[in-house]
Amino acid sequence: MSPNAQAALFMMASMASFTINDAMVKLAGAQMPLFQIIVLRGTLATVLILLLARSFGALRFALPRRDRILMGARGVSEAGATFIFLSALLNMPLANVTAVLQILPLTVTLGAVLFFGERVGWRRAMAIALGFVGMLLIVRPGPDGCNIFTLYAIGAVVCVTLRDLVTRRISAQTPSLTATLFSAVSVLIFGLIASASGPDWVEVSLPLAALIVGSAFFIIGGYYLSTLVMRVGEISFSAPFRYTGLVWALVLGWLIFGEWPDGLTLIGASVVVASGLFAFYREQVRRTEA
Repeated sequence: MSPNAQAALFMMASMASFTINDAMVKLAGAQMPLFQIIVLRGTLATVLILLLARSFGALRFALPRRDRILMGARGVSEAGATFIFLSALLNMPLANVTAVLQILPLTVTLGAVLFFGERVGWRRAMAIALGFVGMLLIVRPGPDGCNIFTLYAIGAVVCVTLRDLVTRRISAQTPSLTATLFSAVSVLIFGLIASASGPDWVEVSLPLAALIVGSAFFIIGGYYLSTLVMRVGEISFSAPFRYTGLVWALVLGWLIFGEWPDGLTLIGASVVVASGLFAFYREQVRRTEA
């Protein structure tokens, strides 16, 4: 398979893993404090990733200084994204918070322009602007629409954008599983520190334990696959396949939680997706012409 085809498959699998994990965390969050979920899931994820990295010979600590700095920045971004996204997830419908995240391909493209000097024509620039208009339809700023948890979802977009851009700069000397392990450890450390001042932990019943273990497996898949996406193929090619996460969120939100977004949210999400797909189309046209 070509690098771009691999990146597309990795992106779709990553979105499925993250969304199934989100559904499990949302179910567990109805009975368990947020920081307890982060610590328990983070502990399982860290141990399993460590075992995988050792078994594949992908555990490497003698890394270039630049990569260590970049992975530190990636870990901070991941920890921030985890907290503010899960805070939004536990207080918003699954499909709504996922719809806000659909702006990510456009913010990653914009970030590549601002920080990496990638060129974007006026049509793609217009698509990015239209995508932000679509996001405004989703979040609806104002007393009747936007709330603190909507702002959390937007903050998660910023953190994940930074994470993806930083990942792109990590050299090939650093194995993907090592980078994934660093992110998992960063989230776990953050959860341990935050849980010290958070609400008391609750007893973990068998159903809750099953949800936490399941979410740990799926978050590992999401971590690892999202790392591979940023290191295989072109960002502009793989980014639009992130929209498959919205399909998963709509289906799982309806089946598990009985949620379905209102018309304006669906229109906004459609505008964001259409903008991203048009930006992807223009990128392919540009490359064909070149």
